[in-house]
Amino acid sequence: MSDRVFLDTNIWIYAAAGREAYPDKFRRAREIVAAGEIGVSTQVVGEFVNAVQKPKAMRRALTPDETTRWVEQLFVFPLIEIDRQIVESALFIQRRYQIGYWDSQIIASAERFGADVLLSEDLGHKQKYGGLRCENPFVEH
Repeated sequence: MSDRVFLDTNIWIYAAAGREAYPDKFRRAREIVAAGEIGVSTQVVGEFVNAVQKPKAMRRALTPDETTRWVEQLFVFPLIEIDRQIVESALFIQRRYQIGYWDSQIIASAERFGADVLLSEDLGHKQKYGGLRCENPFVEH
């Protein structure tokens, strides 16, 4: 990937815990994580920890040690911390695009990172949010 990419939480969840339940998404997520300059936010880290320790759709939760190893791997990438400006930007994005607040906060964090692309399974494939392009990496795989 040549674009600066920001990953929504679900990509990290598939990379860490999707092997048995979602093998195709697991493989694609692993490719993405290994492929380029990726941004992460504190929101994504928190959502990731919450999801993998008590997953609904996965076959098993990650152990505390596995979770810690994955969080350490996430912290290798540039970390966008949620601050007042991110919250204010997210509120603006929420109103402008009529989407949920948490998705708006992901978009605001991706913008702060300077991402060209936001990879997410939750937002509209090929939807543009200002200069940010959202893509579902599982649509064509």
